[in-house]
Amino acid sequence: MKLLRFGPVGQEKPGILDDEGNIRDLSGVITDVSGTNLSDETLTRIRTLNPKDLPLVQGDPRLGPCVGNVGKFICVGLNYADHAAEAGMELPQEPIIFSKATSAIIGPNDTVEIPRTSVKSDWEVELGVVIGKHCKYIEETEALEHIAGYCIVNDLSERDFQIHRSGQWVKGKSCDTFGPVGPWLVTRDAVPDPQNLPMYLKVNGHRYQDGSTNTMHFGVAHVIAHLSQFMSLHPGDIIATGTPPGVGMGQNPQTFLKPGDRMELGIEGLGVQRQDVVAG
Repeated sequence: MKLLRFGPVGQEKPGILDDEGNIRDLSGVITDVSGTNLSDETLTRIRTLNPKDLPLVQGDPRLGPCVGNVGKFICVGLNYADHAAEAGMELPQEPIIFSKATSAIIGPNDTVEIPRTSVKSDWEVELGVVIGKHCKYIEETEALEHIAGYCIVNDLSERDFQIHRSGQWVKGKSCDTFGPVGPWLVTRDAVPDPQNLPMYLKVNGHRYQDGSTNTMHFGVAHVIAHLSQFMSLHPGDIIATGTPPGVGMGQNPQTFLKPGDRMELGIEGLGVQRQDVVAG
């Protein structure tokens, strides 16, 4: 299934994509695509419905973040072997974990704002994992059972804030609009192998990132199990699992986003995002 949220900012309604790519309104079934409605029981109930029996959404509405009321937005750094090589850094012995402010979250096609003092705003296409069942101290063998579904995340990063402005990476990761999520939440039954998903990102039509989740250093199951040793994961939490090579910081010469740029990024089976870049 491909679940989504549509409508104006702050007024998004739950929806589902039918087999013909039309949006159907799920408001009569669930209140939102959010943690309380991501259990296996609820998703099974939605799966039994015929989408064509649901109201058809007319026109071309804005798509919001595919998950609402996100509690935690957790990211994994240097998690692709080829990206670590690009950055000239050693692969970590354990997953590098940092947080991204939930206030950074926007819809998949919303406008991205370059912060006022930014000099190195960068892009990162990533596989997002959305938790569907509370987990704490779980084993890797059971980790995937705790996933509601998968989505695309653009883990936008201001490298000067991240690397040179002291403290943790969160400064460079949490700027407003630096977390496009969606377009869809694709339920885990529709993604049989999260470690074999081609992914790409273009800026102004130029393909900078062209990778696959099969080069992850720590796989999805390992990341979830590892995180659960340090904190509880709750339904609706999002985990961004790292990016393949091709980020702006890794170009020669380095290339960063500027007002007027347009990004396009996608992951096989999870859809496509498109964002215009403006000055903040």
